[in-house]
Amino acid sequence: MQQPLWAPWRMEFIRSEKPTGCIFCEFPAAPPSEDRKNLLVHRGEHAFTCLNKFPYNSGHVMVIPRAHVSDLGALGAAEWTGLQDELRRAVDVVKAVYAPEGLNVGMNLGKVAGAGIADHLHWHVVPRWGGDNNFMPVLADVRVVVEALDEAWRRLSAGFAGR
Repeated sequence: MQQPLWAPWRMEFIRSEKPTGCIFCEFPAAPPSEDRKNLLVHRGEHAFTCLNKFPYNSGHVMVIPRAHVSDLGALGAAEWTGLQDELRRAVDVVKAVYAPEGLNVGMNLGKVAGAGIADHLHWHVVPRWGGDNNFMPVLADVRVVVEALDEAWRRLSAGFAGR
């Protein structure tokens, strides 16, 4: 007998107005007072880090250049270095805050490669633990994330403080 899986929070996404611009350009342009709402946990000169609103695991962040580019070669030397510095910082913070047994760090370049926002490249940093791939994705095409985004924002923002 099939059991229903309730996910009422998804209705907010379904009914919400979809952005017309690039959220990866809009988020860092907003005042820091909106960082929690926009899930930004750190701002750097050339890049920033934010939580993934639809994470694979708790603590899943994205490291994003401020430059609106889809091609790695379009970043200047300082932008590339700033992006990699932010990536290294994000990995260090995720490791310190979540103590994962491993990490997936990667980039999906282009829509067919899986990029949800193909016009603005970004790194994904996903903490992993042994056995974290449970039966839900296999049986129901559903992921179970054990921590609310607000709590993840609080923990990761504190982790970035002073780094």
